[in-house]
Amino acid sequence: MSQPTIPTSGRLHVARTRGALSGLLLVLLGAWAALVPFIGPYFDFAFTPSPNNAWTWTAERGYMEVAPGAAAVLGGLMLLFSARRVTTIVGAWLGVAGGTWLIIGPPLAAYLNVNFGQPDPASDLRVRTLESLFFFSAIGAAILFVASVALGRMSTHSVRDVRAAERRAATLAAAEDERTVVAPTASRDAIPEEAAGPEAYAGERGVETRSAEPAVESERPLEPGDRVRSREEDARDSANR
Repeated sequence: MSQPTIPTSGRLHVARTRGALSGLLLVLLGAWAALVPFIGPYFDFAFTPSPNNAWTWTAERGYMEVAPGAAAVLGGLMLLFSARRVTTIVGAWLGVAGGTWLIIGPPLAAYLNVNFGQPDPASDLRVRTLESLFFFSAIGAAILFVASVALGRMSTHSVRDVRAAERRAATLAAAEDERTVVAPTASRDAIPEEAAGPEAYAGERGVETRSAEPAVESERPLEPGDRVRSREEDARDSANR
């Protein structure tokens, strides 16, 4: 059985709904990863430094949490709103990179000489475990999983992609045909006779142009005998009068 031929536009485009769910999940997970260091203190769920103060900015939080979360959000938006295959694949890779950094960032922090803090010492062991998971490892694994699924979906051609590409190609072909159709020229029969003149109709209708006035027969010269008879008739007319 032969494989269906995919139009060129089908290789470059995907259905807009193809990455909608993955994009939405990446936006939500990335927003959580980027914002939880700043809003966690509101419900006693925070890392040092300043576990009791919300919206405390540090460069380490920017490197370790805000940057990967923002990458996941950006990738999710690209998946959510783009219908171009290359753009959606790039968005999925951004999600993969963000999730991966959230997982491997904390073990590499000591080597990179980055102090990203630790779970709030005032919390019990269960809360500190959840803080470690939902600040880095668990949220990073969730982002990585969703982005990987999206990357696999965007990298393959489904039957729906083929059908959407065929519909798109048919629409483009119809629009191109409409642009290339030349408007028909006006018929000469629609032109008023006064403007066109009789000569314009003579060639089209195969009718010779005739003058409106009757033709006048040209006078031929009188012969000598005719002149004599004319004079005799004039003489008789004079005698009768």
